[in-house]
Amino acid sequence: MHRAERRWLQAGIATLIAFLALIGVAALHDDIVPPSHVETIDPTRVAETPPFDKPGLRQTGPHSYEAYIVAHIFSFDPAHLTVPAGARVTFYATSPDVVHGFFIPGTAVNMMVVPGWVSSATHTFRRAGTYLMLCNEYCGAGHHFMYGAIDVR
Repeated sequence: MHRAERRWLQAGIATLIAFLALIGVAALHDDIVPPSHVETIDPTRVAETPPFDKPGLRQTGPHSYEAYIVAHIFSFDPAHLTVPAGARVTFYATSPDVVHGFFIPGTAVNMMVVPGWVSSATHTFRRAGTYLMLCNEYCGAGHHFMYGAIDVR
């Protein structure tokens, strides 16, 4: 093997080791982990399974809420939520039919909503305004009609 080729190979291996080390340190230090689906639900019985039988917003503390969302073809239930500014909202979403997305632009909320799983994400809404809820996974011919809104007052 030529000396220059060996050096490029060594540089590539060193770079790979450095990137893996950085990812490991970030995962341990900053508690960065991939989302996990630890909660399951029977997709044929979503409408009968609490709390998804009555989706909506529930206050759990002075500034904390839980929002239970059911993604159907081609809508979110509920399609409209109202929360006060400064509220910390944990979203729980599931689907009885096909894979959907749940994305709120301008926030870190971005989930795949898979039938049989309950996906969750938390966000604190610090600024008043209207935030869109969008499906960002193609779910069929009416996908472009699948949206909702969160009013932060």
